[in-house]
Amino acid sequence: MIRLNCKNVSSLVIGNEHGIELESMFLEYREQIKNIITELNQKKDKPGQWLRWMNLGYSEETVWYVKEFASMVEGRFDNILVLGIGGSALGGLAVTEALLKPYWNLLTKEQRNGYPRIFFLDNIDPDVMDGLLQVIDLKKTLVNVITKSGSTAETMSQYMIIKDLLEKELGDDYRKNVVVTTDQRVGVLRQLADQEGYKTFVIPDDVGGRYSVFSAVGLLPFALVGLDISMIINGIKDMDLALKNTDIFENIAAQGALIHYLMDTKKGKNIAVMMPYSSKLKYVSDWFAQLWAESLGKEFNRNGEKVNVGPTPVKALGATDQHSQIQLYNEGPNNKLITFIRVNEFEKTLEIPKIFEYTGIGYLGGKTINDLLNAEADSTRVALADYSRPTMTITLDKIDEYNIAQLLYMLEIQTAIAGELYNINAFDQPGVEQAKNYTYALMGRAGYEDSAENLKSKLSAV
Repeated sequence: MIRLNCKNVSSLVIGNEHGIELESMFLEYREQIKNIITELNQKKDKPGQWLRWMNLGYSEETVWYVKEFASMVEGRFDNILVLGIGGSALGGLAVTEALLKPYWNLLTKEQRNGYPRIFFLDNIDPDVMDGLLQVIDLKKTLVNVITKSGSTAETMSQYMIIKDLLEKELGDDYRKNVVVTTDQRVGVLRQLADQEGYKTFVIPDDVGGRYSVFSAVGLLPFALVGLDISMIINGIKDMDLALKNTDIFENIAAQGALIHYLMDTKKGKNIAVMMPYSSKLKYVSDWFAQLWAESLGKEFNRNGEKVNVGPTPVKALGATDQHSQIQLYNEGPNNKLITFIRVNEFEKTLEIPKIFEYTGIGYLGGKTINDLLNAEADSTRVALADYSRPTMTITLDKIDEYNIAQLLYMLEIQTAIAGELYNINAFDQPGVEQAKNYTYALMGRAGYEDSAENLKSKLSAV
C-alpha cells in the first residue's frame, strides 16, 4: 500500500505557530471523520449524490467491454487521439505519462510492443491542433471523443474538424476510426453517436468529469496502449477497502484531508503544493490541481452561507522546482502545505561513473541518479522543516498500475472528505458554468441571445 508520512506538520517538528498537535487533532476530529466516511459509503449508491465514482473499481462489465474492444482493434491503428478537456483528459494524461515508457510517441512500433502512440488534444490552440494533424495519419488513427454532456464546446469543435477530415479521406468507413465516451442516454454527442453508428462507451450517471479517470474515460485509452487495467482495478479495490476504515489513525485519506483543512482554516496555509519527485508523475499534479480546485473552491456552503473557501493547488516537480520555487517556499510567506510524492524503487538504475575524482564533483562518482533524486527529496523536506514549513510525504514503492491507481483513488477520497469538513458540495462546479454560458453566447448558440447582448456590453466597457 502507498504510505503517508505527516510528521512534518507536527508542532513537535515545526513549532506551535505553524504546526498542529497531530494526535490531539486526530482525537478531536475522530468522531466527525468516522461519520463522514460512514456517510460517504452509505450515499455512494444513491442517485444525485455524485458519489458513484466510488464504485468504479467494481465495474467488471466495463472492464470486460473495454478489453474486448481493445482486442478487436489491436494492430489496426498507429495512433490513438483523445479529444477531451479537463477531467476527460487530465486523468488519461497522468496515468499514461506515469506508466508508459518515457518518450513513448518517439519509440518505434517494435519498442512499443506493437501498441499505438497516444496523443491528447486537451486544448483548442489552433497552432497545436494543426501541428498535430500535420504529423499523424488520420487514416491510421483511432479517435476517442470524450465528453459526458456531449456539448462541451472545445471537444465538440475538435470533433467536428476531425470528423470532416476523416470523412474526406475515408468516406463512410471513417466511422471505424471513431469511438465515443459519453452519457448513456442524453446529450448531443450521444445523439450523433447513435445516428452515425459509432462504437460507444458510457460515463456512468453521478460520476463527474474530475472523478471519472477509472471509468471508460480512462480505462479505454489505457487498454488501447497496453496498460494492465486489471491491475489498476485491483489497486482501486485494495485502497477502497483500506479507506473504508473509519478510524483516522488508520486512514491516510482522512489524515490528508484533515491536515489540509486544519492548515488552511487554523494556520493560514491556503496554498496546497503537490510536488512529486519523479518526472513520470508530473501530470499527476495537473490532475490533482483540477480535482482540488474544482471540488473545494466554493462560494457557498451547504447552509447557503457565503464562505469563499478552497485551498489553491500549485504544481511543482522535484528536483526541477528546487531551482525555481523552493527559495519562495523556504523564505517567502509561510502560507503553503507541501505534499511530496516519493518513489522507492525506480524502473531503471543509472550509476554515475567514477570520473573527475580530483575535482569538487568527484563525490558523485559511484553513486546513482536514483540516490541523488531521493536525497534531494529528503534534504528538501528537512530544509523546509528547518524553516518551519509544513510538509507531508506520500511514498510509492514503485510506479506501476497498482500503485498509481491507489494514489489517484486515495486523493479522490481525500478530496471528498475535505469537502465534508469544509461543509461544501465537492461535486458541483457552478463557478465554471458562467464562463461556459458566456462562451455559448459569444459563439451564437441558440437560446443565449440575451446573454450575448449583455456580454457584449460588458466587453465594450472593459
